[in-house]
Amino acid sequence: MAHLDRIRAVFRSSLNLAPDAEVDGLAYRAIPQWDSLAHMTLVAALEDEFDIMIDTDDVLDLSSFDKAVALLEKHGVVTAG
Repeated sequence: MAHLDRIRAVFRSSLNLAPDAEVDGLAYRAIPQWDSLAHMTLVAALEDEFDIMIDTDDVLDLSSFDKAVALLEKHGVVTAG
């Protein structure tokens, strides 16, 4: 599975969205499901899925799907595809 698909799957699972829900471009609090509790669930799920540790500054900055992709790229996860 391509990294972007894995990121999408983590978003859908963490935010309790439908398996085919569009998450590209999604922003924090843009939907009721992405509240502060779900945000921490999402962070933990990204850490588990990609075997990384996200520091506090990045947790606070992770405000959209695009920011998550950029964060993973910073951690060496290649996201093309």
